[in-house]
Amino acid sequence: MVLHFGDFSVDLGSRQLLRRAEEIHLGPKAFELLEALLRTRPRAWSKAQLLERIWPRTAVSESSLTSVVTELRAALRDEARRPRFIRTVYGFGYAFCGDATEAAEAVSKPRGFRLRLFLDDREIALHEGENILGRLDEGVAWLESPTVSRRHARILVSGGQAALEDLGSKNGTYLRGRRLDSPSPLSDGDEILLGRVRMTFRVLPPVSTRTEAGS
Repeated sequence: MVLHFGDFSVDLGSRQLLRRAEEIHLGPKAFELLEALLRTRPRAWSKAQLLERIWPRTAVSESSLTSVVTELRAALRDEARRPRFIRTVYGFGYAFCGDATEAAEAVSKPRGFRLRLFLDDREIALHEGENILGRLDEGVAWLESPTVSRRHARILVSGGQAALEDLGSKNGTYLRGRRLDSPSPLSDGDEILLGRVRMTFRVLPPVSTRTEAGS
């Protein structure tokens, strides 16, 4: 789903936020907040509901939510006192207050970027098509842990986009703290948990083929 509001476009599938043609960096938690508020606009969320949505099964203080709201407002160039998009419902929570329209077209993605998983000191390259994760030789990475199934999960890469899918694992596949029950798009900085094995998905810029003069 692609939504337009003000100068911004957000693709909830590929998890991208753009201001005109410029991609705006938004942390995973701030994007979760934006997605929640957009999907239920103009309904307000209580602070307790947002804490559970963004940090499921994790005890965090309201100050963590306040920090994420501040990050989102900064990205949207919004002001708490004169909000265009994020409204504070005093004594309760937050709501999206702008006019957002749905569009059929997808947000354009940069080409040539490299998709990687980072696991401790390992960098795992992802290739086009199916990338199996588990305890098997033919997988893209052998994950040595009794909490990881033989064919635990897979990452499907197509056209520069990646989606994570659980393959019926015993201990589950988690993305951004949520257990997956269907394929989910990945974005830069996403935290993935397979059993007890934690890794981070990254989108790296292309390697320049130009050589500096005199090198």
